[in-house]
Amino acid sequence: MIELREVSKTVMSGTEPLTILHPLSIRIGRGRFLAVVGPSGSGKSTLLGLIAGLDAPTSGSVLIDGVDITRLDEDRLAKLRGEKIGFVFQFFHLIPSLTALENVSVPMEIIGLRDARQRAEVLLEEVGLTGRAHHYPSQLSGGEQQRVALARALANAPPIVLADEPTGNLDTTNGRHIMELLRKIHDQRGTTIVLVTHDAELASLADSRMVLRDGRVVEMVDHDVPMARARGER
Repeated sequence: MIELREVSKTVMSGTEPLTILHPLSIRIGRGRFLAVVGPSGSGKSTLLGLIAGLDAPTSGSVLIDGVDITRLDEDRLAKLRGEKIGFVFQFFHLIPSLTALENVSVPMEIIGLRDARQRAEVLLEEVGLTGRAHHYPSQLSGGEQQRVALARALANAPPIVLADEPTGNLDTTNGRHIMELLRKIHDQRGTTIVLVTHDAELASLADSRMVLRDGRVVEMVDHDVPMARARGER
């Protein structure tokens, strides 16, 4: 479902090039749950942005269901993201003037679904927020806001969910709850999940773990299905 072919990312730092991600090749099969871990500045979020098409690689190709997204124009890329990818971010990114229910409804209303409200109610129930549907983000705890963000990411039933440090702003209890919800979504829906986290304990709950350091893969652990080995792995 997700394939990176010799993907790298280099930016200019002053007058000198800075390589954030060295050439990487990997395949993530449909329905897999991959945790990407590593210290700050290791290239984790850059990798996720490249998979999402939010950033363009300096070299290489990113394929989603066989489609090379590096060759798509912005309109076709936005359409692919809307159909295939849900996002969960560290800072929630909820719309403060909308209730939890309205925040989850928005992606469905954009594509014209008539039963958006009813679907949003089901999604909020799925993440345990039935009684908080009509509360605004400011009336919700951090853990509740992240659960709303997770429900919103599932609004269009995407086959892929990308989560960038979704527990980073939460305490241990709420962080584990979010991870358990991701695991439940993966198990029940067959969703492909790529999770970026600095928490090794949370990463251990995923099917596979990839460790990045200084923009290179230094470890790849897969518990049951062989993954393509990445260039630079030791």
